Amino acid sequence: MLGRGLIAAAAFACALFTGAAAQAQQTLEAIKARGQLICGIHTGVAGFALPDSRGTWQGMDVDLCRGLAVAIFNDPARVRFVPLSSSTRFTALGSGEVDVLFRTSTQTMLRDTTLGLRHAVTYFYDGHGFMVRANAGISKASEMAGATICLIQGTTNEQVTADYFRSIRQGFQPVLFERTDQAVAALVAGRCDAFGTDASQLAGARSSLPNPKEWTILPERFSKEPHGAYVRRDDPQWFDLVRWYTYALIEAEEQGVTKANAEEMRRTSQNPNTRRLLGVTPELGESLKLDRSWAYNVIRAVGNYGEIYDRTMGPDTPVGLERGPNEIWTRGGLLYALPLR
Repeated sequence: MLGRGLIAAAAFACALFTGAAAQAQQTLEAIKARGQLICGIHTGVAGFALPDSRGTWQGMDVDLCRGLAVAIFNDPARVRFVPLSSSTRFTALGSGEVDVLFRTSTQTMLRDTTLGLRHAVTYFYDGHGFMVRANAGISKASEMAGATICLIQGTTNEQVTADYFRSIRQGFQPVLFERTDQAVAALVAGRCDAFGTDASQLAGARSSLPNPKEWTILPERFSKEPHGAYVRRDDPQWFDLVRWYTYALIEAEEQGVTKANAEEMRRTSQNPNTRRLLGVTPELGESLKLDRSWAYNVIRAVGNYGEIYDRTMGPDTPVGLERGPNEIWTRGGLLYALPLR
């Protein structure tokens, strides 16, 4: 009797686990049934996500969301953007309010192990910095002892700033805000001596000010901030799709496949890697349960990684950021696509 009871209990537990696993494997199916990807983005920072004069969202994270919609539907318009603050973004993802976060979110150990979420792959390397008035006479962070510093609540930048001033045995006064635009407004109004956040966001915020030359981003970097898409931990299939979608954009740049030449390369290239990437052979799409042309469609719609970067925050944009560590590995950067084969 005891043996039969244990067997029955084990079978019941197995059935519960199998049912939960089956239920978890539904993100892609739910998106297809809904007919729309729901993408969590920043509430507003130039370069990553900011509405233009017509109210249309623009930026790297926005384009990554549109590209993912193309991978699924072959239609960049089939995405709904949900602006999320730093303090609510992970809760919104965990509760199912959004399908994925493309929202300047740093991978850290505790986020990876305690939130029930997964960081798919790093697509932007950044570091914490400070922005001050150009005429403030400040050339390095150690000269800001006792300063009032604007910070965004719920970010790694809170801890990084506190850790830095603790390390030099100096005090500072934090002023916390929910959104970047609130912190920037407080900085301009003189409520803060400096604004501390990721250097790319400082550049984006500065580009939106009436006179960007009045502001200086100090050259020091105080942390590693690898940004990547986040998804829920309970759906490995969706994690794989978001992960390899991101790699495909980097791989396209490595192979020299662009928005302009993708069609010709698909037709003429004899490189097996290029033929796989562009769907001449079907195995990559089949492995992700997507159309064989998914990556080709994405590149044709939004370009490769470098094209997205240059269009949204590169040297010829108001944000004006050089590639630096966000260059591909063959040109001295950190971006590296795992083999798509």
